[in-house]
Amino acid sequence: MLSQLGHVMVNFVDSVVVGHIGKVPLAAVGVGVSTTSVLLVLGVGLSMGSVPLVAAADGRRDFPELGRLLVASVWTNALAGLVLAGLGQLVPYLLPWLGQPAEVVVLAGPWVQVISLSLFPLMVFQGFREFAEGLGLTRQAMWLSILGNVLNGVLCYALVYGAWGAPEMGMMGSAWATLFARTLMAVFMGAYVLRAKRLRAERAAVTSWLPEGTTVRRVVDLGAPIGVQMALEVGAFATSLLMAGWLGVTTEAAHKVAIDVASMTYMAASGIAAAATIRVGNLRGAGNLLAARQAGFAAYWLTFGFMGVMAVLLIATRHAVPYIYISDPLVVEQAATLLLVAALFQVSDGLQVVGLGALRGLEDVKVPSVVALLAYWAVALPLGYFLGFKMGMGAPGVWTGLLVGLTIVAVVLLLRFLRETRPEYAAALPVAGEHATA
Repeated sequence: MLSQLGHVMVNFVDSVVVGHIGKVPLAAVGVGVSTTSVLLVLGVGLSMGSVPLVAAADGRRDFPELGRLLVASVWTNALAGLVLAGLGQLVPYLLPWLGQPAEVVVLAGPWVQVISLSLFPLMVFQGFREFAEGLGLTRQAMWLSILGNVLNGVLCYALVYGAWGAPEMGMMGSAWATLFARTLMAVFMGAYVLRAKRLRAERAAVTSWLPEGTTVRRVVDLGAPIGVQMALEVGAFATSLLMAGWLGVTTEAAHKVAIDVASMTYMAASGIAAAATIRVGNLRGAGNLLAARQAGFAAYWLTFGFMGVMAVLLIATRHAVPYIYISDPLVVEQAATLLLVAALFQVSDGLQVVGLGALRGLEDVKVPSVVALLAYWAVALPLGYFLGFKMGMGAPGVWTGLLVGLTIVAVVLLLRFLRETRPEYAAALPVAGEHATA
């Protein structure tokens, strides 16, 4: 949970530091984060393709396969990082066409170009991280995420405000701080995997540091649908921010505050989902489908309890939390309203992400991608547009559409997990290491 939170804590720190400059820079960071987050989660989802494969191979104690997966994971993610960083350089040219306020677009473009460069070291970090986490080694990524966020926070404050002798760069300082912090995280995560005594057997099984095509294809076959599913979900939330921008800078800034808070609780639940992927995949690889089913249920109940508590906290603190970001009373008022809607979808949001994690452990990734496409883009966004603009509800209407979409995904994925882990379906499940189909 803590290492997953690392991804959004970077955005949280950037938003808090930049938000005190004013609502226009805060809105600009919001647009930048929303547009680049689609690329980020596409890459993170791709990196997750190695986790169930590593977990299953570890369950079988198949060291030659683990050696091939280590090489494939690092190469696949590094190359994907280069592509994503390059695509990110093109995003600023699209911003003027998204209907955002002109003053926001001017500030967001350069910020996006720098933050996109950090996608390469982030993906290198993910390549090493997901291999280690597939083996159940999660603490290392946690500590590096904490270190990276502390470093990012210090550098962000120094570069934005020109503190401690650093140059005063305004909101651009937050982007450069993130690039430096993610680079350091990649270096240390790689050093751990390539030097730790705990992984000596896995490294010894590596026969070549050039990737094997078959293994790379298996990682991509699993990772690409995960990345697409995550991009569809985050893309829906990014589109909701753009819709908020059509309502003005104040609404866009309020949306940015609320989505930051909701993202933190979501990523905490995503940590439980990642644990579900590892445990379900490992137990399935060991041939124990009943225990894999129980591991999935444990993740569901943990998430239900955690997100229920988060919902209550959001309701109780919705008028105070926005002041962490900004003191503009109009932004705070609108953000408090959106946080109330966010509280209502906490449980649905948590259960849908843990359902995705449990199904990934079964190497079941294609059907969840289709479910996400239909729920978010055929139901949530059209409904949100109708409620927000045709019915005059504004941003709360847009968020109500997201609530409906998240609930649909949560229910469908729970039913699918129950179906795919029935004892009578055990024989029909693909052999561990093979890609599952619908």
